[in-house]
Amino acid sequence: MLDYMIAMGDRFAETAAAFEREAGVTRSPDAKQAGLLEKKWTSVIRLQRKVMELEGKVKQLEESSKLGGIVSRRDVVGGGRSKAEFLPRGPPKYSLTGHRNPITCVAFHPVFSVIVSSSEDATIKVWDFETGEFERTLKGHTNHVQVVVFNATGSLLASASADLTIKIWDFSSDGEYECLKTLRGHDHNVCGLVFAPSAESDLLYSCSRDHTIKVWEISTGYCLHTMSNGHADWVRNITVSDDGLYLASCGNDRAILFWDLQHHRVLQALREHDHVVESVVFAKSGPQEQAIEKFLAPKLASVVGAPLDAANGSAELSAGPRKVKFILSGSRDRTVRLWEAFSGTMLMNFASHENWVRCVRFHPCGKYVVSVAEDKTIRVFDIETGRCVRTVDEAHGHFLTSLDVHPTLPLMVTGSIDKLINVWECG
Repeated sequence: MLDYMIAMGDRFAETAAAFEREAGVTRSPDAKQAGLLEKKWTSVIRLQRKVMELEGKVKQLEESSKLGGIVSRRDVVGGGRSKAEFLPRGPPKYSLTGHRNPITCVAFHPVFSVIVSSSEDATIKVWDFETGEFERTLKGHTNHVQVVVFNATGSLLASASADLTIKIWDFSSDGEYECLKTLRGHDHNVCGLVFAPSAESDLLYSCSRDHTIKVWEISTGYCLHTMSNGHADWVRNITVSDDGLYLASCGNDRAILFWDLQHHRVLQALREHDHVVESVVFAKSGPQEQAIEKFLAPKLASVVGAPLDAANGSAELSAGPRKVKFILSGSRDRTVRLWEAFSGTMLMNFASHENWVRCVRFHPCGKYVVSVAEDKTIRVFDIETGRCVRTVDEAHGHFLTSLDVHPTLPLMVTGSIDKLINVWECG
């Protein structure tokens, strides 16, 4: 508290002196303590918001229970919306300004009302998406910061840069956003990162222009394995399945590689894109996988070699559990494609963009896929029909570079070469 009053300058100089004298405390020589009180307050406010949100949902469930009703997760989260639920609409709720160069990546915190952005200005910025306020700039990289990702709990942030390093940042509720570790080992621009999905896991995966994918042990900072027997060119992006068993990668060689992480070997190479593949992501188990299986059941029946179960509209293997993994990809060939990874089969080709597709995501409900491109649009495609059901034109004043979709709230965030981060409400 004393440090906070001192930081406020002349306005609180006398108060600070009196407090120091009466409380018998001394000024901290540690510069890391600066701003700590404000961060504690911010953390308390975020926790309070989360508690209030959860209390509201509990109350809704209790009231429904008294009336003898049944409330689905969809009702609690979204209030039972129409077909167009959670689709982005303009204008943006907020346009966040502060970066001095193009935005390279944006990411929602998995728990708190926080967005993190990275930029070619070599910085990472932290924002509150509920208020639209800027919180902090994280400095440490010496070249373009290419990507930022959170771990499953949100306690750690990883960033990768053209300075050939990966940095791990403390984002725990009582942390100070400090850099905990710097990982070195790549020989060129590091442009893709993903944490292992388990909250207990200590693994981080990275990809680089040096044609390799590396597996890191976070606690020690050691590189455990280098996967160099796959891509023949720049590896642009990577994603890990939510069971932690498989990885998909893409790059300048126009290929999407599907890897077995237990043996670090390629299971399938998907090569139907006609240009650089910029983005890949796995569908999550649960609503996303279930929706794809439902809507594309006839195609899947032929893919997995099993009869279609007409009663529930899904393909079932006659012996043992069905083994499918779905990958979404976006490419400079202007297409977004949906794949079944084990068979290497392309299930859908969404061709509507008029310029390079830079980033793709599955919609949390599983019915849609979302993409951003250098045609300055956000597009939403229906997995069942293949049609573009929503287009946000002129979403930015320049090419869009990045996208994230909040897992539970009706929000999306985009970044652009125009140096802006736009937060979009969905409905």
